[in-house]
Amino acid sequence: MLTSASTTASRSETAAIFIAGVVQGIALVTFPATSTIFTNPDYYGLSNTQYGAMFVPQAITAIGASLIGASLTRRLGIKRIYLFGLVADLVSMLLLVLSQFVTSNQSLAYGILLLATASLGIGFGLTVPSLNTFTAAFFPKTVDRAVLILNALLGLGTALAPVFAAIFVGFFVWWGMPVLVAVAIAALLLFSLRLPLQTSMGETETHTDTTKTMTPARFWVFALFALLYGIVETMNGNWATLYMTTDQGTSTAFASLALTAFWAMVTVGRVLFAAIEKQFPERRTFHLLPFVTAAAFVIIAFLPADSPYAGVLAFALAGLGCSALLPLTISFGQGELTVMGAAVAGGLIAFYQMGYGIAAFGVGPLEEHTALSLSQIYLLAAFVALVMAGISFRVVARNNAFLTTHKEN
Repeated sequence: MLTSASTTASRSETAAIFIAGVVQGIALVTFPATSTIFTNPDYYGLSNTQYGAMFVPQAITAIGASLIGASLTRRLGIKRIYLFGLVADLVSMLLLVLSQFVTSNQSLAYGILLLATASLGIGFGLTVPSLNTFTAAFFPKTVDRAVLILNALLGLGTALAPVFAAIFVGFFVWWGMPVLVAVAIAALLLFSLRLPLQTSMGETETHTDTTKTMTPARFWVFALFALLYGIVETMNGNWATLYMTTDQGTSTAFASLALTAFWAMVTVGRVLFAAIEKQFPERRTFHLLPFVTAAAFVIIAFLPADSPYAGVLAFALAGLGCSALLPLTISFGQGELTVMGAAVAGGLIAFYQMGYGIAAFGVGPLEEHTALSLSQIYLLAAFVALVMAGISFRVVARNNAFLTTHKEN
C-alpha cells in the first residue's frame, strides 16, 4: 500500500493526480474508441489513411509539448503546466463535439478533427510527464510502484473509454463520449485549481545549473525503447477495432470489446506487477513482457477469419505484454538519469509519441501502397517487440549496476 512520503503532498493532491491519470486515459482513447464513426460513410467517411493521418498532429504536438515541458516547468511551475495540459484536453473534446455539426463538408470536418487531435497531443504531452513527476516526488521511497500504479490508473481510463464509446454509439449519440470527457476534465480543473500541487523537485530545478540540460548518452537507449514501445502499443490502441471489423468481420460491439480487453489487461498487468515486485522483480518483468507482446502479435497475425473471441483474447494478451513497459522505462530512467531531472519523463514521453505517430499514420499507407494486409503488419509488429526484448537487457543491466553503486555509496 502506498503512503505519500512527501511533506508537501496532501491527500487531496495525491487524489487529484491519480484521478487525472484516469481522466487523461479516457481522453487519450476517445478518438480510437470511436474509430468506426470516423470511417463510416454515414458520418465522416474517412479512409484508413485519412484516419491514420488524423493522429499525426497529435504525435507532433505531444512530442513538442513533452520536450519543452521541463523548460516551461522551470519558468512557470509544474502546477501551471499540468493545468495547461488539462485545458488543452478540454479544448480537444470540445472541438470533437463541434466537428459533428459539419460532417456534410468533409474537408472542414477533417480540419477540425486535426485541430482536435493536435490539442489532445498538447494535453497529453504536458499532463502525463507532470503526473509522473508529481508521483515520483510524492512517493520517493516507492517510485517504481507508485509510477506503475499511476499508469495503471491511466490504463483504467483507456479501458473505460471503449466501454463508454460502445454505449454512446449503441444509442446513436456517439458525441456523448467527448461531452462526458469534457465534463470530467472541467470538474478536475476546478478541483485542481485550489490545490498547491508543488514538488521539491520542481523548486530545485528552478535554481539548478546548466548541467541539468545535458543529455547523457544512456538516455538514447531508454529513448529507443520508448519509441519502439510506442509503435507496439499503437498497433493495439489505434488499429484493434479496425482489424476486428475488417479482417475479422465482427460487429462494432466486438471490436470495442477487443479494445477494452487490451486496455483492461494493460491496467491489470500494471497493478499485478506492482503487487508482486518482491517476488518477481521489475527487471524480470521488463525482460519478459516484450516476448509476451510478440507472441500476442503472432497469434493475431495468424487468426483465421471470423474468430471474434480468439481475437479478443489475443488483444488481451497483448495488453498484458504492454502493461508495465512504459512506466518501468520512465521510472528506470528517472532513477538512473538524475542529471536530467524532470526532463527524463518528458523526453521519454516524446519518443513514445514518435513511435505512436509512426504506427498511427504508417499502417494506412502500408496497406494501400503495398500488398500487406493488416494481419501481416501485425506480424511485422511482432518483430519490433522482439527488438524491444533485446534492448531491454541493455536498459536493465546498466540500470541495476547504477542502483547497486548508488546504494553502496
